[in-house]
Amino acid sequence: MTSWNTYKIGDLCKISSSKRIFAKEYKDSGIPFYRGKEIIEKQKGNKISTELYISQERYDEIKAKHGVPIKGDMLLTSVGTLGIPYIVQDEVFYFKDGNLTWFYNFEGIDSRYLYYWFLSPIGKMNIDSKAIGSTQKALTIETLSKFEISLPSLAEQRRIAGILVAIDDKIENNRRINTNLELQAQALYKQWFVDFDFPNEDGKSYKSSGGKMVDSELGQIPEGWSVGDIYKYIKVIYGAPYKSSLFNEKKEGNPLIRIRDLKTFAPQYYTKEILSNTEFINAGDVVAGMDAEFEPCLWLGERGVLNQRCCKFVGKQDSISNYYVMFLVKPELEFVQSYKTGTTVSHLGKADIDKFVVVQPPFAVIEKFSKIADALLNNKIKLAKENITLATLRDTLLPKLMNGEIKL
Repeated sequence: MTSWNTYKIGDLCKISSSKRIFAKEYKDSGIPFYRGKEIIEKQKGNKISTELYISQERYDEIKAKHGVPIKGDMLLTSVGTLGIPYIVQDEVFYFKDGNLTWFYNFEGIDSRYLYYWFLSPIGKMNIDSKAIGSTQKALTIETLSKFEISLPSLAEQRRIAGILVAIDDKIENNRRINTNLELQAQALYKQWFVDFDFPNEDGKSYKSSGGKMVDSELGQIPEGWSVGDIYKYIKVIYGAPYKSSLFNEKKEGNPLIRIRDLKTFAPQYYTKEILSNTEFINAGDVVAGMDAEFEPCLWLGERGVLNQRCCKFVGKQDSISNYYVMFLVKPELEFVQSYKTGTTVSHLGKADIDKFVVVQPPFAVIEKFSKIADALLNNKIKLAKENITLATLRDTLLPKLMNGEIKL
């Protein structure tokens, strides 16, 4: 590393926060306003779960007097979940003071290189050792400005960042394809099982071509269909109560899939414990949490064991697509979520699932749908597995590129 030099980050760019925005200034629409939570969601490529806005007028006022983040700038979470970086894209938004720190006007350092440095082991070590606060950890602007970073030439920084960006771009492109694949499956499900325009014996859309409809407790349904619980075609398997004292972060045993892992597909804990009711989860399985949020998802992580307070929905026949399973239970779970509100955490139980009332098509219709849907699902699983491989490659290269072990 003879050609590398050490600098304080504060000597390489400007570091500041935002102008304070009060809750009373929030609007129903306008300019997106991000806190640390939203920046973490954007960094992970997830949808913003809580949308907040400020007025165009307030944004324009701040922009004129103090400036706003522009493409290529970087934000860093600085309270609570620390050290998650985000490179600003070609977008318009403002951000919350205190929660996020703004890096801009870079000289001698590529913002993308700094982004990956914060994600590297050495960056994380700096954050862990320098954060202040006994209850809620925080990173101050003064502390961040004194962080020391070893840098190669700007040209080499750009080459290093370019390699890592290319991997992340491929991961993001796969995510977009997977989102589209699921939308296709969802649209097909709606056409067949909500609008009842599945193909009849002549290949025509059943309801639109005048197929006979009959009354049911859920409204009109095609003749020959019925209404009942979900157990005609689906079984529910509940997670097992693993001992927390036996959890480990050394990746010993099986990944333990908990509620919090259903959004990231990246379990943090492992267990060697195998119980009589241990249930393994594979890519493409339909899983839902049973506390706070009951949103079902297709598991896209590595094979693991299902923890208690999570459940798995499975077709009783192998020929039933997990897309059919997920889209069938999704509105039922959302309905339970909607009425289980209050000051305490809402819980889903077997008694709630037993009350689900759904339309029951003939098995032949489900099977025909499943053949189409499974082609989409298999492609989604393939891309998800590719993303795991790409992420592993990136995480292996990252520290070696950042310490000069790999020279470009």
